[in-house]
Amino acid sequence: MMNVKEYANEMDLTVAEVLKKCKELDLKVTDATSMLSDDDIILLDNTLNLISSDDELDFDEEEELEEKVEDIVSNIKLDVEEEVRKEKIKKKPDFNSSKEEYKTQKKQMYKNKEKLISNIESSSDIVLYTQGMKVSELASQLNVDGAEIIKKLMELGLMLTLNHPIDYDNAEIIVAYYNKQLKREETQDITNFEEFEVVDDEEHLVKRAPVITIMGHVDHGKTSLLDYIRNSHVTEKESGGITQHIGAYQIEYNDEKLTFIDTPGHAAFTEMRARGASITDIVIIIVAADDGVKPQTKEAIDHALAAKVPIIVAVNKIDKPGINVDKVLTEMAELNITPESWGGTYPFVNISAHTGEGIDELLETIVVIGEMLELKANPQRYALGTVVESSCELQTGCTATLLIQNGTLRIGDPIVAGHVLGHIRTMKDDLGKDIVEALPSMPVVITGINDNPSAGDRFMAFETESEAKKVAVTRQNQLKELKNKKEVINMDDLFSQIQSGIKEINVILKADVRGSEEAVKLALEKIDVDGVKIKVIRSDVGTITESDIVLANAGNAIVIGFNVIPSISTKEFAKSYGVEIRLYTIIYKLIEDMELAMQGMLDPEFEEQIIGHAEVRKLFKFSKVGTIAGSYITDGLIKNNSQIRIIRDSNVIGDTKIAQIQREKDQVREIKSGFECGITLANFNDLKEGDILEAYEMVEVKKWN
Repeated sequence: MMNVKEYANEMDLTVAEVLKKCKELDLKVTDATSMLSDDDIILLDNTLNLISSDDELDFDEEEELEEKVEDIVSNIKLDVEEEVRKEKIKKKPDFNSSKEEYKTQKKQMYKNKEKLISNIESSSDIVLYTQGMKVSELASQLNVDGAEIIKKLMELGLMLTLNHPIDYDNAEIIVAYYNKQLKREETQDITNFEEFEVVDDEEHLVKRAPVITIMGHVDHGKTSLLDYIRNSHVTEKESGGITQHIGAYQIEYNDEKLTFIDTPGHAAFTEMRARGASITDIVIIIVAADDGVKPQTKEAIDHALAAKVPIIVAVNKIDKPGINVDKVLTEMAELNITPESWGGTYPFVNISAHTGEGIDELLETIVVIGEMLELKANPQRYALGTVVESSCELQTGCTATLLIQNGTLRIGDPIVAGHVLGHIRTMKDDLGKDIVEALPSMPVVITGINDNPSAGDRFMAFETESEAKKVAVTRQNQLKELKNKKEVINMDDLFSQIQSGIKEINVILKADVRGSEEAVKLALEKIDVDGVKIKVIRSDVGTITESDIVLANAGNAIVIGFNVIPSISTKEFAKSYGVEIRLYTIIYKLIEDMELAMQGMLDPEFEEQIIGHAEVRKLFKFSKVGTIAGSYITDGLIKNNSQIRIIRDSNVIGDTKIAQIQREKDQVREIKSGFECGITLANFNDLKEGDILEAYEMVEVKKWN
């Protein structure tokens, strides 16, 4: 579908010409904004003279012109190669021919347009399971007598009545007796793109290209590798057509298509996953042979492991003199990424993104893993996929780069991307070529949306604009209610989460020193409560960062800090995501809390409430009273007898109480922001200038039943 003005622009006609033809054909349109249906467009395409005879040269005339040009140039001695000379002087109507080709493809698409499978069609073979479903409700959905269900349950050794709840696994067995499929209700909610599942017939499924993301440390060659692959594996016809960056592109290697996602970094990759987008099939971790494993390499590994996708390690810059590849292999093995050559499960490929050495081997490895994954999609349904990136420009309006993950996307399709409504007005491939439809694993740039969706948002195409509008309005209302906040696991809910069937609890651990980090990680991984274990998806030394929060949000994890504290901005960031941060200074207390939480016996929670900060600016030592810290209150207030945490270089070095606050010659009960004072701590004198004193209180969190 498109309006009259858009159609006129596509066909190089004026709006008046199109309206006149519409009137002759008795089409119900009134002005430039009137919408043309697919049938209207087919009718117009078949009756309008799309190609003016004046716009193209007769074949004989064109041939004659080329011969004349060749005769003239042959008399001129130019110091250039023959092929280059011909290419420069030859009349090449590439732009016009590609435009005409697009028009022809578009006309053919409308003429031969087949009805795609709707994503909102309900199947009579699907039974929806709701949490706490009763046996009677299951019988009702199957349209069978309740006594019959009870009899089948007894055969399974289950003594249930009609009013008893039935769990998902047993309900699935019962449903299978009647040749139907059981689906959780949330996976069949058309407005919930993130959980929505489509059921495709095996006969409709075809092979699709794998989607690959490259991650690694800054300056280790990610961009160089992407550029080399892209520029060396486009066809001769397409070479020179790479003129813009769209965040994703597709190449062909040994007759196999491969799709690469060019994300700004691993944080962006996880942000996409945090919004529910499983956008990648294979991750390449790139490591520079002359630099080895770096902090961002470790983070990239954490993100890839959390995504549970195959990992290939590309050791780059092997063309440099004096490099030691074995050092890289050793460092990666220490992170449990053991090479296949050492008996591990991860393929390592030595490459040079500068010379191209090893690139073919890397691509062959990708193809092999892609074959093993047996990736398939159904091109006969309306498209579903993910937004890679989006932008808004004055001339073109809002555009978005989409990755089609299932189905086929076509010009004129109504879509909803995230909460944004639109219909496909134009569509270009990764080389900027206009296309009329896109198949699974293809990246495309589209126009026709009324706002910018976020990277990682899911999108879905619909059969009618009314269906799309209804879904978009619902999602916009949900967005307002949720305020972009995702519910994640927390300590108080661990027991109920375990009861619902989870077998692993994800944890991100940050500690002050390596020894503590290793000891705490080992202690956490030894916890086993009724077969439920702790999985530490990231463990490192240093303060808690926003990157940790993003990973926790994507991996549904609890963040634990041991002798470290996050900054105020990080705490606010975690709160906006709904991620819980737990801080500890004693290992046994951490382990005890975790075990009690998993057993549903955790004591009432006390929330730490920070009331103020003071900076130590000068120290005064006295034999009788100890060290007095001359301090400036930077924010909030400091109370006498309040709990104090001593922070040095973002690490906690002590935790005690205030013994006394002195303002000039007087002792005071509290002092507010902007004032100076002398602070004496109870049983702690190891202070230095520049230390931060953080005052806090423990307040019991009220829980509402």
